[in-house]
Amino acid sequence: MYDVTALGELLIDFTEAGVSEAGQALFERNPGGAPANVLVALERLGHSTAFLGKVGDDMHGAFLRATLEHEGVDCSGLISDPEVFTTLAFVALGTDGERAFSFARKPGADTRIAPEDLARSVIESSRVLHVGSLSLTDEPARSATHEALSCARAAGCILSYDPNYRANLWTSVDAAIEQMRSVVPQMDLMKLSDEECELLTGTADPEEAAERILASGPKVVAVTLGSAGAYVRCAEGGRAVAGFPSEVVDTTGAGDSFWGGFLAAFIESGRALDEVSLDDAVVFARFGNAVAALCVRGRGGIPSMPARGDVEALLG
Repeated sequence: MYDVTALGELLIDFTEAGVSEAGQALFERNPGGAPANVLVALERLGHSTAFLGKVGDDMHGAFLRATLEHEGVDCSGLISDPEVFTTLAFVALGTDGERAFSFARKPGADTRIAPEDLARSVIESSRVLHVGSLSLTDEPARSATHEALSCARAAGCILSYDPNYRANLWTSVDAAIEQMRSVVPQMDLMKLSDEECELLTGTADPEEAAERILASGPKVVAVTLGSAGAYVRCAEGGRAVAGFPSEVVDTTGAGDSFWGGFLAAFIESGRALDEVSLDDAVVFARFGNAVAALCVRGRGGIPSMPARGDVEALLG
């Protein structure tokens, strides 16, 4: 039995790492992909996870599989396809730790997972199925995502969603809005950033956006607010949850680490969805804020996902 299974992109983040003696930019190979980041955060917090997706049968794909397996993530549903190349993302970092992306994904292996590729037994053995929106940008991954959600719902899984908008992976803003919003009514738990509020709901105000999302289906909504923490909302109401002071080195994976912490706290609470109170949601978000604060102090992404003991020490 898995606490959380995630479907979506698993890719290489080539992140800026200084310059060469000739003055040319150097890039460091790092494992990445939002759904995979969430799972590694959960594994380091003591939860069992599995990943569903596709990489190329190449050096980068082998590296990514080995990375997840080293972290304890079940990769029986990860396919290595010799016909496509592992997706690559080149990440430039600003002085504030924020990122700009350039993707080699035309197509990338992550977009090529098809409904018939899904490890249904893994989905059916999961408490939570988590997805993002990058698996909705292209076929056949889009159909695979919808099929996985249907399979999970039939098996009684809780459905989790983080839209994780990347503008240059969509053909247009309108296409992104249509596809990213299409799965919201199916979800139970949803996380989005303050920058994604208007795209997902038509309002840039995090509180109003969370209220609109809650009205469309999800039972608990969290909006990340950068260094300010998060805003959470459930049927009982909404509340801001302050973040933890942190000197930001790299924001890569910050939202993913927050959501990994949030899901860990939710699972550990033993609460059914309709039992989650506002106080519960605040506890989940505070735990997520602590995980995110520790992540951004490091190199970002999978390498910097914190251990449980460090999170508990920060929480006091």
